[in-house]
Amino acid sequence: MNKTEQKRLAGSIGRAIAKQRVLSQLTQEEVAERLGVGNEAVSRIERGRVIPNIVRLIELAEILNCEAAELLGQASSHVDDQASRMKQLLSPLKPSDRQLVVDVVEKLTVRLRVD
Repeated sequence: MNKTEQKRLAGSIGRAIAKQRVLSQLTQEEVAERLGVGNEAVSRIERGRVIPNIVRLIELAEILNCEAAELLGQASSHVDDQASRMKQLLSPLKPSDRQLVVDVVEKLTVRLRVD
């Protein structure tokens, strides 16, 4: 994995962690306290300056009440992971709203398709 890919991955994982932290209604300070680290450490992870190791990622997932795979899946560029993420996003919606989202995605894919 080259430096550019590592930066992209760090940024994606950081955004996923930040998003899950907000959904869990926790501050960076609260997460840092539970991890036993300083606030700046959590900030660096969320900003993509540092990629958490697997142990830290599992600890974060426990604190944020989610699966580590969910945090990684949100950061993945693999089609299967992205499809799984879309399923998670669509599942709580009403059927009519799900159809609206699917229609929008379909139109976007047609417009953005590279032939």
